[in-house]
Amino acid sequence: MKDMIIIGAGPGGLTAAIYGMRAGLDLLVIEKYSPGGQVVNTYEVENYPGFVDPIPGWELVSAMENQARRLNAEIVSAEVASISKNSTDNSFTVTMADGAIQQSKTVIVASGASYRNLNVPGEKEYLGRGVSYCATCDGAFYKDRVTAVVGGGDTALEEALFLTKFSKKVYLVHRRDQFRGQKILQDRVLGSDKIEPVYSSVVTSINGETGVQSFTAKNVKTEEEKTITVDGVFIFIGFIPNTEFMDTSLLNEQGEVLVNMEMATSIPGMYAIGDVRAHSKRQIVMACADGATAVLNAYEYLQQLYC
Repeated sequence: MKDMIIIGAGPGGLTAAIYGMRAGLDLLVIEKYSPGGQVVNTYEVENYPGFVDPIPGWELVSAMENQARRLNAEIVSAEVASISKNSTDNSFTVTMADGAIQQSKTVIVASGASYRNLNVPGEKEYLGRGVSYCATCDGAFYKDRVTAVVGGGDTALEEALFLTKFSKKVYLVHRRDQFRGQKILQDRVLGSDKIEPVYSSVVTSINGETGVQSFTAKNVKTEEEKTITVDGVFIFIGFIPNTEFMDTSLLNEQGEVLVNMEMATSIPGMYAIGDVRAHSKRQIVMACADGATAVLNAYEYLQQLYC
């Protein structure tokens, strides 16, 4: 039986692994995809302390992964299907999608969140053929072409700015009459001669034949619709917590895990950190802080329960 199982190997999960290994815990990190989380797709990170110049997202989380592995943290690839607590010995059983099980005295859920879909005609049909959720991954395909970004938060503004390195024009579509991202990002976006804001509008369809050729947007104030010719549409309208394997009694209406200041859920020995927890600000440094907080409190829990 493990002392701790960490579900997810993004910045929060990797930080938890680092702190857990340094505390002498026998732990296992389970990651559905590859270590790094969404930060892998972030072009540049310029607000993580300790780096004078911006650092590529993949490079930052790669260093975190290497640090965890140097401490001999075990990271395995698997999909978690469910978590249950055993009343006899207070341990947890983590069941994988393939039926395999792992047992642990504590669990930290760091499974992050997935991109939210527009759910409009053409979105699924043209995924990979003009529709994308990652400008860092696909931006280079749109050199000297016209693209659109949907969203108004930090991620949407950052990705729109990134696309200007390739696209000759970027439409930035937002349902409100002003963006909600950080002021420094808004200033950069509004100062770019390649970005054209499309305020107070929602995308109603993504159009094309074999690939994206245009999108249709409706003005939420006037109800007027217009179709704009583009070669690609990048969607950044928020996230859905990856909590499908968790008991719904632990979640709020948004599907986020409810925790206290110790990152503890209502089940003793279970913690949740980063983008998956309620009231997360979805910042790398905060996910890392959550990871450290959860491990330190889990360590105290283990000391009280088993020592």
